[in-house]
Amino acid sequence: MTEAEAVLVRHSVRNYLDKPIDAEKVRALCDLIEEINAEGNLHLQFIADAGKTFNRLLNRAMGLGSAPSVIACVGKDDETLDERVGYYGEKLVLAAQCMGLNTCWAGTFNRENIGADVKPGERLVIAIAIGYGKEQGKPRRSRTAEQVSSSAITPVPAWFENGVKFALLAPTAVNQQKFEITLDADGKASICDKGGILSRIDLGIVRYHYELGTKQ
Repeated sequence: MTEAEAVLVRHSVRNYLDKPIDAEKVRALCDLIEEINAEGNLHLQFIADAGKTFNRLLNRAMGLGSAPSVIACVGKDDETLDERVGYYGEKLVLAAQCMGLNTCWAGTFNRENIGADVKPGERLVIAIAIGYGKEQGKPRRSRTAEQVSSSAITPVPAWFENGVKFALLAPTAVNQQKFEITLDADGKASICDKGGILSRIDLGIVRYHYELGTKQ
């Protein structure tokens, strides 16, 4: 499965099998995390035993308490951290999908129990539940391309349309899709965050999807 194919089939999964991730896949994930951390100036960490990370009532109600493992999204705390976490975290999420794993971005979790290594000057931003899902999740209702994008060029270039299509498939907090993608008369595209819960993380996720879509 390619990254582009993963975008089309990947959905958030909140109920997991009681099964540890295969050692070969763990090694592949850790290798990719090492590359991502170097490229994105991050400190993402794969934690094999999620333990009590998702023991809060809301997590249990959602089913996340069954997630066997977790990725702690940590990095140097500056104004770009949330967006970088979204961008590179989604790269990892799509890679996991290609490996036959399932994931869920989790803004609510037990920060004291996750067991992440947070060094001075760093911040734990969000967690990603990961494992083998009991099912593959379901698509959610989406806004339309017209609602989230505009182009000063007509006809609209195919690469831009593809980018918007992929951006609309990006997971966002509570499915809010609060972003706008514009293409100016010079052919330069920009993506802006329109606010909302965890919207800077969402912006990074959307940007990764958009850039992937423009290459198709």
